[in-house]
Parts: sequence; C-alpha cells; structure tokens
Amino acid sequence: MSDVLITNPASVLGLLMVVLGAVFYTSTSPHPFWRRFYRYIPALLLCYFIPSLLNTFGIIDGEDKSLYYVASRFLLPTALVLLTLNLDLKAIASLGPKAVIMFLAGTLGIVLGAPVALLLVSALFPELLSGHGPEAVWRGMTTVAGSWIGGGANQTAMKEIYGVGDTIFSAMVAVDVLVANAWMAVLLILVPRANRWDSKLGADTTALEALRRQMAAWQEEHAKIPLLRDLMVILAVGFGATGLAHYGADWLAPWFASHFPELEKYSLHSGFFWLMVLATTLGVLLSLTRAHRLEAVGASRVGSAGIYVLVATIGMHMDITALLETPVYFLLGAVWMLVHAAIMLLVARLIRAPLFYMAVGSQANVGGAASAPVVAAAFHPALAPVGVLLAVLGYVLGTYMAWFCGQILQALAQ
Repeated sequence: MSDVLITNPASVLGLLMVVLGAVFYTSTSPHPFWRRFYRYIPALLLCYFIPSLLNTFGIIDGEDKSLYYVASRFLLPTALVLLTLNLDLKAIASLGPKAVIMFLAGTLGIVLGAPVALLLVSALFPELLSGHGPEAVWRGMTTVAGSWIGGGANQTAMKEIYGVGDTIFSAMVAVDVLVANAWMAVLLILVPRANRWDSKLGADTTALEALRRQMAAWQEEHAKIPLLRDLMVILAVGFGATGLAHYGADWLAPWFASHFPELEKYSLHSGFFWLMVLATTLGVLLSLTRAHRLEAVGASRVGSAGIYVLVATIGMHMDITALLETPVYFLLGAVWMLVHAAIMLLVARLIRAPLFYMAVGSQANVGGAASAPVVAAAFHPALAPVGVLLAVLGYVLGTYMAWFCGQILQALAQ
C-alpha cells in the first residue's frame, strides 16, 4: 500500500471512469489514426488492459476489492436486469439448438482440457503431478475449472470441496484472470471477421440476421431521446430488481444451507449464485411486462455502462508481471485453453455454427455473466440476453462439472 500512488477508492473510481471515457471517445473518433488503431485493438480490451497497467506500475491498488465488490454486487445484477429487459424469448428460441450445443462444447472443452494440459505439461515438469496436500497443483486446477465453467461462486465452491491451499489458489487465480482475458481478447479480435468466418464455414446465419433486423426495426420505431423521468424509471427498475434479488439471495442461501447441506456442491449455498439467478429471472419476467418499453429510452445502454465499469474494476486486479513469477502454471493454463478452443472450433465446423455461437458459448463458460453479454453485444446489442442466459446455465452446471473435472485430475495425480 505504501508504494501505491492512489489509494482512495473514490479517486481510483474517478481515474477508471476517465479511462473508460477516453477509450469510448477515441473509439468513435473519425480521426484516421484512431480508426486504424481500433481496427486492430478492440476497445473492450483496453477497458481491461489499461487498468491492469495502472495496477502493475503501482498507480492504483489492485488488492483493494471495494470497487469490484460494489460493481459485482450492485452494478452487475442491475446491468443484467436492464440488458434482459429487451429479451425476446421467442426470437432467441428461433435461433435453434446450436447456441446451446456450442455452450456445452465449451464446457466439455474445459473438463477435458484440464487433464490433457496436466498430462502434457507434466511431461516437461514432472513435479506438477507430485504432492497430494492442500497445495497440490491438481487441487488448484479445480478452482480454475469452477471459474471457467461457472464463475466466482463455483470457483469458491471448488476451493472448499477440494480443500485447496491459499498459495496454489492465489497462483491459479492469476492464471484464471490472465488466460481468460487473453482468450477474451482473441474472441473480440475475431468479431469484425464474423462475416468472413460464417461465409467460409457455410454457417446459416438466417436466424441471427432476422433477430438483428427485428431488434433494429423495433429500435427505429420506438426509440426516443430519454427524459430525466425515463432515466430515473430505468434506474428504479434496475436497482429495485437488484435490491429484491439481494433480499431473496440473503434468504435462499442460508435456507438451503440449513435444510439441504448436501446441495453445497451445486453452489446453492452461495448468495452470489442466487443473486445472479434472481436478477436474471426478474429481468426475464420484466421483459414480459410494460417494462420492456424502457429499451426505447436506452435501458440496455445504461446496463452496458454498468458492465463496462465492472470490466474496468476486473482489469485493475490484473498484474501482467505475474506471468514471470509462475510461468509453468500459465503454460498449463494456456494449453488448457487451447484444448477448449480446439474443441469449440471442431464442433463449430461440424455443425456449421456461426462465429457468434462459438464466441458467446465459450465466453459464457470462461467469462460468465460479467463478460458473456459484453461479447454478445459486440456482435449486436440485441444479442446480449443470449450471453446472459447461457452464462446462467454455466452457473447451474459449473460446480457439478468442475467437481467431475476434479475427480479426473485427482485420479491422474495418484
């Protein structure tokens, strides 16, 4: 803390907002330099990367979790509600089963990628298979599996289920954050190449294009400049639903812990799990009411703003020099992610899935509710709810599949 230049959370928040403002201002600038720059560097990547540089060089304190707590517990559920208000379940159902197939392929890639990575890398570093105590590498990998299939709640569940030591857990958190964000960067770089990908693969994008046109037509017909009243109603709906979701989570988590202790492995004892599920559920229910009309005055844009603040607070916890401290763990994570990517590419090719399904299906696993809707919205804002729904599916499957992955890893280490 003594070496950090800015420690006041309010000042850090102000700096992060300036960074976000600068990124969005320049990304829409007509200047030729910025147009060329953002042709190759996604704006969202900078929203992660610049705060990580501020942390790496000691300008802000990445160990301070206060801003992330506010963003993840208040802004994220509010953003999920507002993004889901525009949900059209019938239109999303018309997209067909390929979105779910690609999501499940991503889950399979994480489950199989862990033992494959451990076997391959341990051929060079046999010590990875040694040790059976709390600091065993295989135990730490279970927490990454929990995070990459579900999210933070599932990751914590794996830490408790497998008795993961604090040292290996901290190292694996760094692997989780850096490798996952590197993969997200790859997905974002692919977004502008979606048409070329879909054409080369012969993917049927009819349903996607129909959904895009439908939402664009709805926006053109109903969109209007929001009044102060409209913005206040948007905030009332978003934060009101978040408050209700917190209230429900505070009741449900201890109730399940008290009456169904055996369900802990499914994350049902986690308040954060219930917060995400309830916020999304309320958003889906509200999308069936007149609250759906709030999209005309920018509900999803307000929600997206909250997501980007969350993105910046996630980025401020990254330290790019961590790669030099435990390179073998990052090699392990990189091989693991390559297996996941290979399975995603193979399945996408077999079923001729559009790039959107592959990218969002992967990110719904690896990034969860925080980034899956962001990646989905990078293709088109109307598609953000698809990312939300798949990410919630990841929360449901995360602990179970990560536990199964842990059983495979434990067998390899014996």
